[in-house]
Amino acid sequence: MEGSEQPLPKYTSQDVEIISKQTVFKGFFEMVLYRFKHRLFDGGWSPEIQREMLVRGGAAALLPYDAKRDEVVLIEQIRVGALEHSSPWQTEIIAGIVDKQESVEELVQREAVEEAGVEVNKLTRITAYYPSSGGCSEKIEVFAGQVDASTASGIHGLKSEGEDIRVKVVSRQKAYQMIASGEIENGASIIALQWLELNYRQLQQEW
Repeated sequence: MEGSEQPLPKYTSQDVEIISKQTVFKGFFEMVLYRFKHRLFDGGWSPEIQREMLVRGGAAALLPYDAKRDEVVLIEQIRVGALEHSSPWQTEIIAGIVDKQESVEELVQREAVEEAGVEVNKLTRITAYYPSSGGCSEKIEVFAGQVDASTASGIHGLKSEGEDIRVKVVSRQKAYQMIASGEIENGASIIALQWLELNYRQLQQEW
């Protein structure tokens, strides 16, 4: 009978038994070795599982959008994860690691100034997601921010953090085409720009 199926059980962290947790490396990032068991979908418990996990904590990303000019502010910088790929210089939206002393909203507003020299006037939350939960604890909050794109230009970043960031101001349409062409390969940037393509008219009305 339609609608007679029983709801599937929803598992939580209470359905995991952590046997041990050991830090095996600590440098710029931290690597932790977990030994754990978890409940199985068909009942009972799994055997002991061993997994390494990269500890990254929380992060936030911001797509600066000028609704009046219909332009977005992108940044370009070298990324260690792409050092041996076709181009280590990646075109992305603004992002940073969450500090316990500030909210995610404060973080993206500060990073907008540091990385692109732009002030954010309004924020709209897009989503939050795990970019690689199979081996990394990082969860990224994604926002769109109202900016004046005419103020964005030049080279930015903190020298103390080894940052060398070039600003790019492009039309919304061009930015979306950069996803299809493969020029933009960063997950948060792809998510934000696809969201913008679906919601830019609403932002133009509200902003």
